Amino acid sequence: MKLFLRILNFANRLNIRLPLFFFYSILGIIFGAFNIVLVIPMLKVLFDKSSAEVVVPALPAFSLSTEYIVGVFNHYFLGVINDYGKRNALLFVCALIVGCLIIANVFRYLERVIATKIRVDLVRNIRLEIFRKVSLLHIGFFNNERKGDLISRFTNDVYEVENAVMNSLKAVLKEPITIIVYFFVLFTISPKLTLFTLLVLPVTGGVLAEIIKRLKRQATASQESLGRILNILDETFSGMRVIKAFNARNFIIRKMEDESGYYRRVNKSMSYLNELASPVSEILGVIIVSGTIIFGGNMVLADQPELQPEVFMGFLAVFAMIIQPAKNFSNGITSLQRGTASAKRIFDIMDLVPAIQDQPHVEVLKEFNHSIEFRNVSFAYGTENVVKNVNLHIPKGKTVALVGPSGGGKSTLADLVPRFYDPAEGEVLIDGKSLKDYNLDSIRHHMGIVTQESILFNDSIFNNIAFGKEGVSEAAVQEAAKIANAHEFILQTEHGYQTLIGERGSKLSGGQRQRISIARAVLKNPPILILDEATSALDSESEKLVQEALFNLMKNRTSLIIAHRLSTIQHADEIVVVQDGQIAERGSHQELLAKEGLYWKLSSIQKN
Repeated sequence: MKLFLRILNFANRLNIRLPLFFFYSILGIIFGAFNIVLVIPMLKVLFDKSSAEVVVPALPAFSLSTEYIVGVFNHYFLGVINDYGKRNALLFVCALIVGCLIIANVFRYLERVIATKIRVDLVRNIRLEIFRKVSLLHIGFFNNERKGDLISRFTNDVYEVENAVMNSLKAVLKEPITIIVYFFVLFTISPKLTLFTLLVLPVTGGVLAEIIKRLKRQATASQESLGRILNILDETFSGMRVIKAFNARNFIIRKMEDESGYYRRVNKSMSYLNELASPVSEILGVIIVSGTIIFGGNMVLADQPELQPEVFMGFLAVFAMIIQPAKNFSNGITSLQRGTASAKRIFDIMDLVPAIQDQPHVEVLKEFNHSIEFRNVSFAYGTENVVKNVNLHIPKGKTVALVGPSGGGKSTLADLVPRFYDPAEGEVLIDGKSLKDYNLDSIRHHMGIVTQESILFNDSIFNNIAFGKEGVSEAAVQEAAKIANAHEFILQTEHGYQTLIGERGSKLSGGQRQRISIARAVLKNPPILILDEATSALDSESEKLVQEALFNLMKNRTSLIIAHRLSTIQHADEIVVVQDGQIAERGSHQELLAKEGLYWKLSSIQKN
């Protein structure tokens, strides 16, 4: 129930809409119940064959009670019989039934309008909140989580929650009120017969509770399996070139078959249980009705009848109306269990505390003035450190290159500067202050990052260059593209700067994608630049163009460069050789060659 209440909190203006929902529901139920109760006087008119004069009771004094309502109705109803005859009285009752039915349905419509407003606002707000929360999480989270599972929570889990909310509002919240109102009416008709029905109803609840308990477990398994299926799809579509190149189609198909088979088994079992709830509740309902007919029939057929036939028929009519709300309630509970399982998966994401976040009372980094410093920095992805007690000073305006064998910790060091991660030990400082003392957005505002893999979006070239900035002029975008050696090839595309580049820039070559990324960094105009293997995946011609663009970008900036190709970083003010998470050597290109150490060895290998 806590989860359900938490879900409802995402709806807008709930403090107004929920009372309105209950108000319209209760009025609709009351007029619907009154409509059924009118069957009793109608049956009395039909069954009563006597021609004796009818005594019209006086109009009772006002009070909030069923006796007052019954008294008012009898006053006018018997008055109509006395003045106009039984046929016109029958017309009077039928007119009341139609009127009550119209009013009841008007209130039911208003109730559904309110429920729809709650649902659509709730779904929108939940999706936006998931998106906001996920966007706050640190980079390591996305390395550990399956994208398919995240997408499943954003789509299928939200869909299940949406269904659960609608069913809950209509069935779990409304139907108990319906049942209570109907039982109140039944008590006014015959307390003894009503108590009998109440004694046998818990049997239905006990059977359905066991079904619901099993459904909840299977709903969780179903959603997790669907997340894995979506992940397989994402990996397959992204890696189709590799799958075909390695003839791995059958392997992927078997993987999908296995997961789809598991998903099928879970959903089949869940569907069986779900479908079982309705017939079980109906069978138990019929048994209860049959028992009620036997018990109530004996009350009518007794030597001294405790019930009149028309009253008993009216009781059965009202009691029959309880069966459908009871079925709706049981179905709503099963749907709520599926929704609750999905809600838990959603809130598992929402409740994650970002590992990287602003501390209280942080400063805004307004300007980068002096240096970046690594002070006794260590970092571990698991239990083993990949960066070990690193000390490094990068003065403003200087270019520092990180080189060394793969897996040595170069990219990890670079990721610590924009606070994608925080050190396990030590500190990274800007202008003498720890990064943790600055506002996170203000730190990243001063940095531009160009990686080996060009991260582009399925949008126009213009929007990819202007990404993250608003109100950018076309002239500014073109100037950035010229600095990045991208302007000429952009003009040769079909629609120039408005050309759509496809998913992840698939319509462009590797060199073109990289130059778009560089143009994006140029437009941001950051004082600090991080280049992570920005040219390693390019051919010689593209590398030359991109390298020239990078030189243009690095002018008058503080740059941290990660490179495997040593020819691209010979101009650096300092080259730092990183091996096994530690600084093995440092110095200029010529100084490191003269030492004939690891850098000299790497350089010799590349020359050969």
